[in-house]
Amino acid sequence: MKTDMPLILVVEDEREIADILEKFLRQRGFDTEWARDGEEALALFRQVRPDLVLLDLLLPRRDGLEVMKEIRRAGNTPVIMLTARSEEIDKVLGLELGADDYITKPFRPLEVVARINAVLRRSRAGRDEVDLPLRAGGIEVDEVRALALVRGERLQLTTTEFRLLQQFVAQPGRVFSRQQLLEAAMPESDALERVVDVHIGNLRRKLAAAGLPDVITTVRGMGFRLDVE
Repeated sequence: MKTDMPLILVVEDEREIADILEKFLRQRGFDTEWARDGEEALALFRQVRPDLVLLDLLLPRRDGLEVMKEIRRAGNTPVIMLTARSEEIDKVLGLELGADDYITKPFRPLEVVARINAVLRRSRAGRDEVDLPLRAGGIEVDEVRALALVRGERLQLTTTEFRLLQQFVAQPGRVFSRQQLLEAAMPESDALERVVDVHIGNLRRKLAAAGLPDVITTVRGMGFRLDVE
């Protein structure tokens, strides 16, 4: 039974690492569930509906990228990837599939806890605030309900994509630098500025699928802006 404490699904095939993570998370006020492979992760995800998934990239049965795809098909539950690989391509692939952040092994458990708190804060930002939805060019961003709409139809966005769209819709026509967008959407992350390009690419595809192609413009040497009537 789910309690009032945030529930973290730890997906990690190495029992020792999972034990360390669960211990630290429980000491800091989280509930946890553990899955040792991709199939078990998806079964538990559907059963317990966690507040956040801590997802290892290299897993038995179904790898982390496959699990990530299934989680994103189900909604916008925050996901932080854990990866032992140092290649940038693995991080980019995960972010393209909708991960909110990544941590490279070896890591410090306290860092993981800090990242989880940061992503959860971003995912809940604005829900307790009383404010009118932001609107521009058929796009509506409702912070209170954590909803993004295009012409009344809901967009399925990750937390980071939602925060990026919020920045653009709040000030359409303004050019935002990558650093500004990174600070707005992933303030506690140590991700590099180029990670913003991945999230912008995902957001563009979703807006295009909803009937608004080419509304986020790249301004060479400066950043990005929202161009809507």
